[in-house]
Amino acid sequence: MSLETNFREVKSNIRDICDRLNKDPEEIKIVAISKTFPISNILELSQLGHFDFGENRVRELRDKYYNISFQHEVKLNWHMVGHLQSRKVKDIVAFISLIHSVDSLEIAEEIDKCAKKINQKKDILVQINTSGEPQKFGADPDSAGILCHRISELENVRMKGLMTMAKLTDDKEEIRKCFRLLKHIYDEFSAEFHDFEYLSMGMTNDYQIAIEEGSNLLRLGSAIFGQRTE
Repeated sequence: MSLETNFREVKSNIRDICDRLNKDPEEIKIVAISKTFPISNILELSQLGHFDFGENRVRELRDKYYNISFQHEVKLNWHMVGHLQSRKVKDIVAFISLIHSVDSLEIAEEIDKCAKKINQKKDILVQINTSGEPQKFGADPDSAGILCHRISELENVRMKGLMTMAKLTDDKEEIRKCFRLLKHIYDEFSAEFHDFEYLSMGMTNDYQIAIEEGSNLLRLGSAIFGQRTE
């Protein structure tokens, strides 16, 4: 199927899910995960009215940003969804719209320091490991409160919510448990951290469950762009 067909099908699926749940589909934000896909795909999707794109590698993110912004003169909202090393923060801090993957005070402090140098405040999400899988990044749910308190003291960082990745499994109940845990933490924290806006959970294979459990920010790659070849 074409990219346009995929995109419209995703939007239709989200509308159907939201209708069933009596939710407003306009409250569900989609970040199109464009890693490994060519710039031509990103430009095509932007012509359909979609402007939020995510990458998980700093070099690819930076290269696409400069190419699209300056050669094609198209303004997009760029999201960093992959693990971010402190030494690479400076490479993206000036143009990044939202960093989804902050899981330590060290990385938050580096973002704060780099943002201060350019007189900006940067929006971030705190990533929490709700699956307990050691191969996944993210703060431990039990220590996330302390981490968020420390981050909230930084002047040039705005905590906009939380992010998680569900367990890699076909067991829908296990996936649901991960999302339900993050929603519980989000509800608890949002009473104190008033900038909270986004609950980033749900990818191509589990976004229906994520919406059912309260997600309002989906990270969708192959559902929109098709299967990756890399």
